[in-house]
Amino acid sequence: MSPRQAFYGYGLPYTDISELSGKLIVIEGTDGVGRTTQIEQLKRWLEVEGYAVATTGWTQSALMGKAIDAAKSGHTLNINTFSLLYAADFADRLEHEIIPSLRAGFVVLADRYIYTAFARSVIRGADRRWIRKTYGFALEPNSVFYMRLQIEDLIPRVINSQTFHKRYWEDGAGEGMDYYESGMDLRLGEDFYDSFIEYQRRMLKEFDRMTREFGFHVVEAARSFEEVHRELKQGILAVLENEEPEKKPRRD
Repeated sequence: MSPRQAFYGYGLPYTDISELSGKLIVIEGTDGVGRTTQIEQLKRWLEVEGYAVATTGWTQSALMGKAIDAAKSGHTLNINTFSLLYAADFADRLEHEIIPSLRAGFVVLADRYIYTAFARSVIRGADRRWIRKTYGFALEPNSVFYMRLQIEDLIPRVINSQTFHKRYWEDGAGEGMDYYESGMDLRLGEDFYDSFIEYQRRMLKEFDRMTREFGFHVVEAARSFEEVHRELKQGILAVLENEEPEKKPRRD
């Protein structure tokens, strides 16, 4: 990670990032780890501490959000279209949300970043080098905190969630669950549940690989909300004070 913003690859040739005074902090992790709730609390905490904070989330761009939903509804996306739609969404958020906020001195908390795109695309058969080059216009974060759950911890958390019960049981055999985020396009199981479990297993494997490649700061998410929150706060404070967060051994 970079103490100052730099482009991940070839960058945006028409964009000057020399005056970005903010910090870009990414919270990554698979479904069910509690990223969004942690980010909501971290935003409140940082604002109380006197920081201006902006948040950005996956497929939330004004340009592409609805287009992605419409494209996914037909269940006919191939891997290239799938990957490029998400890249377009990210590019729009980068140019119109993330970079302006960093230029204004904000702390930007990103709920998922390019690493989620890397994992999802590779699982669907994309070449690792190709998908990384595709996102060469991305900014390097100041730090990435990977909230990691073992599959045996992840499954009961997702199954016991109110969202899962509403989507899986009330809507009937998983019809309300997201087709792509359950990996159903990959035919990973006979139903949404089996496919979801195998999909998450593959996502975890890919994130573990990227932890070594990109130097994620692993936060073991099986602990209580308060313990995870405390470690995230300590790590973020270190980033804001231009220090490197302590890297703890990963639990295999």
